[in-house]
Amino acid sequence: MGTTNINTNTKLHETRFPWKKLLIHLVLIAGIGITILPFFWMITTAFKTQGESVQMPPIWFPSQWRLDSFFEIWGKPTFVQAYLNTIISTVVTVIGQVGICALAAYSFARIKFPGRDILFVTVLGVLMIPSQIFLMPQYLIIQKLGLLNSIPALFLPNLFSAFGTFLLRQAFLTLPSELEEAAMLDGCNRFQTFYKIMLPLTKSSLVALSIMVMKFAWNDLMWPLIVNTSAKKMTLAPTLSSMISEYGSNYPVQMAGAVLSILPLVILFVIFQKQFIEGVASTGVKG
Repeated sequence: MGTTNINTNTKLHETRFPWKKLLIHLVLIAGIGITILPFFWMITTAFKTQGESVQMPPIWFPSQWRLDSFFEIWGKPTFVQAYLNTIISTVVTVIGQVGICALAAYSFARIKFPGRDILFVTVLGVLMIPSQIFLMPQYLIIQKLGLLNSIPALFLPNLFSAFGTFLLRQAFLTLPSELEEAAMLDGCNRFQTFYKIMLPLTKSSLVALSIMVMKFAWNDLMWPLIVNTSAKKMTLAPTLSSMISEYGSNYPVQMAGAVLSILPLVILFVIFQKQFIEGVASTGVKG
């Protein structure tokens, strides 16, 4: 009899509706909705007419999906030039920073040299300092080099990252030392071991860092405004900001520019999202 009661209570407990899980999922769905809603509104507004964009009560979808705003914003030479400048600056920043950080990270993780730990702690100390403090020294360096109002001024200060070095160092530490020993026995020198053996094994972390660096370089607003005053040397973020006053209440054109500006980042993240998640998870770095 006692056994029957226990079995009955167990079945009732198992069939009880999971209210706690339901509540958690509802909160998560609400969070997703709040996050996606501005992007959804931006995309739909880019296809509306100016009248529809300011209509009250607001309408979610345009009566007719128009591309006029995209043609108008793409027809502006300043926007196209800013797009090209952003692509150049971002590509050089990603390649340079990932390459330099990979070399530094491998040195800190796998090579023993005097003062290694002290130097690495010094590099990590940079992460504790607000980035705004470096703006004045970086500006003075660019000024002394005579690179104000130039494309190199956009990416030179960003060719090294303490965070990138830390991220890749964690990835190199997870690799077994037997791989290096086997490569050395096969006749590889230190650089060949790094380039041919160790670096390909950290592909996920390299992709994760590349996406992070690209996001930062693509959306950078403050630094281009500091080192460049010419509209021909500006990047997308300052250019889009200046269009707010230029177009006033012409929200479809502004939203079309915003959609075009985020499109490359979205495409790359969709393509490499698996490697990005693996890279962040394998190094234990949480965003």
